[in-house]
Amino acid sequence: MISSVSQVKDTEKEESKRKILLSIEDLRVWFELKRFGFSHAGYVKAVDGVTFDVHDSETIAVVGESGCGKSSLMKTILGLYKPTEGKVVFDDKDLSELDTKGMHWYHSNVGYVQQDPYGALPPFMNVQKILEEPLIVGGIKDKEERIQRVHTAMDEVKLTPVDDFLQKYPHMLSGGQQQRVVIARAMIMGPKFLVADEPVSMLDASVRVEILKLLRGLQEMHNLSVIYITHDLSTVSYFSERIFVMYAGNLIEKAKVRQVLDNPLHPYTVALLTGTSEPDAKNAETLKELPPGEPPSLVNPPTGCRFHPRCSKAIQGLCEVKFPPEFEPEPGHFVSCWLYQ
Repeated sequence: MISSVSQVKDTEKEESKRKILLSIEDLRVWFELKRFGFSHAGYVKAVDGVTFDVHDSETIAVVGESGCGKSSLMKTILGLYKPTEGKVVFDDKDLSELDTKGMHWYHSNVGYVQQDPYGALPPFMNVQKILEEPLIVGGIKDKEERIQRVHTAMDEVKLTPVDDFLQKYPHMLSGGQQQRVVIARAMIMGPKFLVADEPVSMLDASVRVEILKLLRGLQEMHNLSVIYITHDLSTVSYFSERIFVMYAGNLIEKAKVRQVLDNPLHPYTVALLTGTSEPDAKNAETLKELPPGEPPSLVNPPTGCRFHPRCSKAIQGLCEVKFPPEFEPEPGHFVSCWLYQ
């Protein structure tokens, strides 16, 4: 027991020493609505006060229902959306302060794995041209160096023999092979950071574990930091170190994977786990039905806790009035819920 506690403390010390690669500080991403294209009609509050850090070589999962703000958060991290408020800081550099050259540097350090591999690949380009394109844009003029990098990337994602795939077009590949090309393209510039947007949701069940194992192997080989966007909690335990649960534009629970899966604290997280495909007989006893109702409108979200209209444990006179701060009921396990005040 003493040695087990000592190991936990050593692990926590080691994690505290790891450099923070990406820092999200009170991030808000609001999209203005206009009536008839002219007059102001409100905002879609897609991301509304999100804060977290990602360390070197760490994989985190952002989970939640469709429409909770995961994609808007991801696109802001990728630099495709500008924050309405707050900061995205990568490697000690605030993205809002980077010029064109600085954003070019940033994009060369961030890889992106899309959800739909077929839609992500240009149908008029073969695999070699698809993988050469980011190298050309990145300023690598030496043709031999580009070809060598293409071969290395394809070998790492197990598209072998490489020569059999170079001249193929996306429609000539299976879904799993297409996703491997997408991953090779994301990795070809040697990024420090990878954003994987539901990278297995469009694939057959038999291929999903292979792709997740591939991503995990690349993460370990290249010491990558990874944000894994998903709505499926059954896959995060195979791939992630921490889970961030998102609801209606907010992060409502943050903890290590096993803490969340073994002891979910927020009523919404418990509800999410009822939908997992993890075959565990205990779920029938401990996890009840999903709460009634739909996720709230991000144009006019509820006051107080945004989950309270669907929550059977809502505290009358509090949950519907005041948004809960972040509590820490157990070390390293954070939850925004008045049940833990």
